[in-house]
Amino acid sequence: MMQLTIITPDLKVFEGEVSEATFPGAKGSFQVLKNHAAIVSALEKGTVSYTSAEGKKSHVIEGGVVEVKDNNIVLLAEKVL
Repeated sequence: MMQLTIITPDLKVFEGEVSEATFPGAKGSFQVLKNHAAIVSALEKGTVSYTSAEGKKSHVIEGGVVEVKDNNIVLLAEKVL
């Protein structure tokens, strides 16, 4: 499992364990699985989806930045719609 945190400048949208996550990258969407290589990527407006113990969930974001390192994912979203 991986730890995912989704935050905006004024709100923590989600924090918890996930088995996978998909992000709207600047050059196309991409998926992150356990033990993914460390990356930092700009995100476009689009849908972020992930699978947690509660099932599959998704949020539409205005854009932002995601960092993946050591099975920790931090998404800094400009705004979650």
